[in-house]
Amino acid sequence: MPQRITRCSRRTMLGLMAGMTLGLTVPARAQSPSALHVYKDPNCGCCTGWIAHLRHHGFIGEITDTSDMSAVKARLGVPDALASCHTAQLGNYIIEGHVPAHALKRLLAERPDAIGLAVPGMPIGSPGMEGGAPETYDVILFGKNGQASFGRYRGDRPV
Repeated sequence: MPQRITRCSRRTMLGLMAGMTLGLTVPARAQSPSALHVYKDPNCGCCTGWIAHLRHHGFIGEITDTSDMSAVKARLGVPDALASCHTAQLGNYIIEGHVPAHALKRLLAERPDAIGLAVPGMPIGSPGMEGGAPETYDVILFGKNGQASFGRYRGDRPV
């Protein structure tokens, strides 16, 4: 009888360990957005709105206020044509401008070979730029091989 309990206990323990490993692996990947590091001008309100949007969708990150955003963009390799008001790092990716959380989640799920995502300019209705009639805009995937649309959005929703 004790052997039976021991075998059962071993199986149970192995099953629990496998479940715990699986359980620990999934949240670790799901929590990768916590690596988000935002660089913004300390006086920019729309940047604060974008950060609030990301926090609402589970992205938690560090914020660095700087008055020299052009130096940050140059250091991180943001193309001038894609520039916006704030820049962030998400793991190995660069995020430029008002990129919706949906696009960031897709980026993390697909892991394309790219430098990052950008929403050039400041489209009305994009996360952080709420107010007025929302514009339709492209989220741009950029990298060594050029640029491509990663999706069209109106507000924070794909269209």
